[in-house]
Amino acid sequence: MTEVLEELVELLQLQPLGELSFRGNSENLGFRNVFGGQVLGQALMAGYKTVEGKDAHSMHGYFLRPGDHSLPIDYDVQIVRDGATFSTRRVIAKQNNKEIFAMIGSFQSPEEGLEHQFEMPEADGPEGIYSELETRRKFKELIPEKVRDQYTQDRPIEIRPIDPINYLAPDVRKPYKQNWFKAVAKLPDDPVIHQCILAYASDFGLLGTSMLPHGVTFMGKGMQVASLDHAIWFHRDFRVDDWLLYDMDSPSSSRGRGLNRGNIYNSEGTLVASVCQEALIRRRKK
Repeated sequence: MTEVLEELVELLQLQPLGELSFRGNSENLGFRNVFGGQVLGQALMAGYKTVEGKDAHSMHGYFLRPGDHSLPIDYDVQIVRDGATFSTRRVIAKQNNKEIFAMIGSFQSPEEGLEHQFEMPEADGPEGIYSELETRRKFKELIPEKVRDQYTQDRPIEIRPIDPINYLAPDVRKPYKQNWFKAVAKLPDDPVIHQCILAYASDFGLLGTSMLPHGVTFMGKGMQVASLDHAIWFHRDFRVDDWLLYDMDSPSSSRGRGLNRGNIYNSEGTLVASVCQEALIRRRKK
């Protein structure tokens, strides 16, 4: 693994504080607050540390307060139920004794069942498509100096957007977008690591889908943007160190909120996960 990917895996490996309590460090990606994907991945890992013999099939979380990326995050797990097939965990993330995130995660024993899925939509690439990082470095002089280093540093997840937008001068588009993404190096075979890293990566780019029809981005002057909730359903096994297509849409935005959805496919066309998120996309009052 590369150093930045090793750091991400280490970030997800929480420190035990007690039988049902864990602590995770935070990273600064140049955003004002803790990156939501970090909290998603760590909360899922906290739940996994209290479950044996079952795999996560869904997680539903609410972002309650902004997180401070200069402080660690404590995760308290409550065992809601352990059944023969399903186990349920409630995970609360805290900083300064205040809840910043709450999640319910459900875990299932391996089981065979009826099978169907949406067909993978048409998509170019990923070969020959510039990554977000390559584009940022090419135009780094346009990035505000205070976040330039964070925005152009090596990243553990490579993202290759199809038909990318200019975040500093966005145009008006239909509410659809597609990204290819994968870890930058080979990961261990542990499926827990792959699920937690997918949870981490699923927060990149999703929120912006609901802003496409309005010609604005999170970097726009006067915009207040934040994730409000986030849900993931894991359908089938996958590897996040292979290319995955993130096919996103936004069916609605209203009342200062935008709804974003995404289906994640492997390169062979298998639907491996689905995501849904509502976001705050508010124009600040002058």
